[in-house]
Parts: sequence; C-alpha cells; structure tokens
Amino acid sequence: MNRERTYGWEDPHALAEASRELSGLDFLTRLGAGELPVAPVSATTGVLLDGVGDGWAVFTLEPAEWHYNPIGSVHGGILSTLADSALGCAVHTKLPAGIGFTSLDLTMKFTRAATVDSGVLSCKGSVLTIGRRTATAEATITGSDDRVIAHAVSTCILMR
Repeated sequence: MNRERTYGWEDPHALAEASRELSGLDFLTRLGAGELPVAPVSATTGVLLDGVGDGWAVFTLEPAEWHYNPIGSVHGGILSTLADSALGCAVHTKLPAGIGFTSLDLTMKFTRAATVDSGVLSCKGSVLTIGRRTATAEATITGSDDRVIAHAVSTCILMR
C-alpha cells in the first residue's frame, strides 16, 4: 500500500495583515466562519479552529497515520501544536486591533497516547490572566470519549 498526502495553502501574508487590522476576537470569528483562509500550519497539520469566544478558543484534530511517531501514536509535537493553537488564540481573543502576541513558553503534560482510534481530538484554551505585557492561558486536549490526553499552560508576551 502506498501512503501519500498532498495539500495546498494560501498566501500567509494576507492572513497576517488581517490579524493586525482586526481585533483578535473579530479576526478569529471571521477565520472560523471561513471568511479568511486557514493558516498554512492548519493546512499542514490538520489542526483547525472549531470555536471561539471572549477569552477562549477550541481547536480540533482528527488523528491520521501521518501524525504518528515511530512508536505508533500521535507525535507529542503535533499535540503541542494543537495546544499552542488553542492557548495562543484564546489570548488573541482578548487583544484589540494592532496588538500582537507570541508564546514565551509552553508546558505540556501528556496523560495518555492518542491514535486514530481516539477519534477527533478537541483542545479548549482559556485565558487565566492578562496584563499589559503578558497573558497566561491553560488548555486541555480530550479524545472523542472525553478522556484527557494532555493538558498545557502557556505564557504569551503582548506586543504593542
């Protein structure tokens, strides 16, 4: 059996420009509604925005074989990408237009393996604190059976 994958993506500069012109919540709402193209990282990994609100964001991932590490489960880096997306976008929902952010740190705790049998993985990120210079957020990844696969915390620096 030949296993291969082909995908495409759109110009990331147009998406980045929209992120600077809109408030974080407006930007992510439009992204979730399909009014903006998915980011190249989403096209590459399959980590997709599933819901957003004031101070929270949900991303999903349907595990596939090409997400696997050498021991037959979803690679921790893929799970970290899922969590980082939810964490960062939760923070982004609290930011006005023209204010950016980037992750300062990401701490992951893996509690069980994820495989294609886990079903669609869901990760909800929520803002814990937000100040003038930094914000913190927490997230939990669950499988389709609602069992926790991993949890994470992150600090983001805010760039005015």
